[in-house]
Amino acid sequence: MAARKVIITCAVTGSIHTPSMSPHLPVTPEEIADAAIGAAEAGAAIVHLHARDPKTGKPDQSPEAFLPFLRVIKQRSDVVINITTGGAPTMTVEERVLPAQRFAPEIASLNMGTMNFGLFPMLERYRDFKHDWERPYLEASRAGFFRNTFADIEHILRTCAANGTRFEIECYDIGHLYTLAHFVDRRVIEPPLFIQSVFGILGGIGTHPEDVAHMKRTADRLFGDAYRWSVLGAGKAQFAIATQALLMGGNVRVGLEDSLWLGPGRLARSNAEQVTRMRQIIEALGLEVATPAEAREMLALKGADAVNF
Repeated sequence: MAARKVIITCAVTGSIHTPSMSPHLPVTPEEIADAAIGAAEAGAAIVHLHARDPKTGKPDQSPEAFLPFLRVIKQRSDVVINITTGGAPTMTVEERVLPAQRFAPEIASLNMGTMNFGLFPMLERYRDFKHDWERPYLEASRAGFFRNTFADIEHILRTCAANGTRFEIECYDIGHLYTLAHFVDRRVIEPPLFIQSVFGILGGIGTHPEDVAHMKRTADRLFGDAYRWSVLGAGKAQFAIATQALLMGGNVRVGLEDSLWLGPGRLARSNAEQVTRMRQIIEALGLEVATPAEAREMLALKGADAVNF
């Protein structure tokens, strides 16, 4: 009997962590491209990409910031490229959707609900910052929120509809699954669905094993066999959440967007290091890592020849 294939997604930089938190966080286009390619070589079938200002490391959602590394990654790897439409909580939905609209990737992320998104506790752990924007950016999450209204979600779905782009549907709480069911019922989004359950963000669902089980049970009830399930655990929960999900039939996401660490007190030196650790866990459980081609088939993606970069 063939071993089950597991998709590893690697989120290589994100918009949560700031450059002062780790010297290994990719910032420049060259660093982001190298991180993505390294993650793919280590076993990631999908790379989830954000862009940053190369001088300050601040999140940058302009298409011009994405283009240099998109082309390099495509030329050097067959990895599936996933472009964020989440961007950062400080951005408008019109800003956030532009790269996916312009470049028509095989897959893009899609956040499924407005929520509190608390980054400010990191101010207790990090005192010194290299750039002026970092401290106010984290502090703003105390009074701010991450806007993803029904209108915002529908705007992203309809804007990308003609591109054939599918979605990594990010659900930070149980209600987000019901929001997704609403759009499925209206046929604004069609199966097969790729649901990424997110655990451990302050403002979303927690990291207890029962939280993970509850998310999976609810998704099973709402979507049956019309979805593929993946998880990410923020911070120190990264590998524990992933391992539980593997035992429950899920796929996994790692990367420096979600956690800067490889273990207690040890910063991950690269995204590839986290992917390698995840691959070791997968194979120790008697499972196999999916290739990019296998991930494309599992998620019904259009293929790398149909993107605009």
